[in-house]
Amino acid sequence: MTTIARIGFACAFLFATGAALAQESETIEEMASPEEVSKVAETLSKIGCTAPAVEKESDDLFEIDDATCEIGQYDIKLNGDYKIIVMSIDE
Repeated sequence: MTTIARIGFACAFLFATGAALAQESETIEEMASPEEVSKVAETLSKIGCTAPAVEKESDDLFEIDDATCEIGQYDIKLNGDYKIIVMSIDE
């Protein structure tokens, strides 16, 4: 194998490894703190919903998958002020 081929192979390997690691870090969700979960639960209780888990997508975005509500099952997003910004039915 020539030096140029080895360099090309090494670059391809590093690129593929970096892409895989970047994709993996995007799928890891941070869970909300107990205090944040409590505030989310307080908001959701006002509309008859409970959250099995609260993911923290960023400092000002929380996501609840499969919230159980009196009117069905929903995916819900709240902003940093714990106000619902998106609520979609989860069938």
